[in-house]
Amino acid sequence: MEQKILIVSDSHGRCNYLEHAYQRVKPVDMLIHLGDLEGDEEYIQALVDCETVMVSGNNDYFSGLPRECMIDIGGYHVMLTHGHRYGVNYGTETIKQIARENGANIVMFGHTHRPLIDLKDSSIWAVNPGSITQPRQEERIPTFLIMEIDRFGEAHFTLNFVKD
Repeated sequence: MEQKILIVSDSHGRCNYLEHAYQRVKPVDMLIHLGDLEGDEEYIQALVDCETVMVSGNNDYFSGLPRECMIDIGGYHVMLTHGHRYGVNYGTETIKQIARENGANIVMFGHTHRPLIDLKDSSIWAVNPGSITQPRQEERIPTFLIMEIDRFGEAHFTLNFVKD
């Protein structure tokens, strides 16, 4: 079954770029937010007309969101986490190992504010949409990912930039 998933992180209480991204790519089957929403959970759920899955980040102090969760997308078992508990600023080996131990094929995380699509290791893929409001990569343009499951059940990731 074909699917289209919008993946964002680190909106930090500002949803204007998330709104812009959603309007640009809709319809989507699912929105995944990988933490640091800073209180915008209800607003984001009301914004989109699709399933929404969110995890808490290091700045979501009083959130009732889970720290991480496992979901299935197509034939993939996916671990969602913000990433700050796994030293993602220093590399992805630890987070990949934790994801493997949890039976995941893919781990999605945020926190670094830098986009990453790491498909080199066939046993576990690591993806990070970067920050939808506070990018830290060289271009400093807000980013998000689109994950598409094609008609053959294969996953494809596309990095997208939010431009005014």
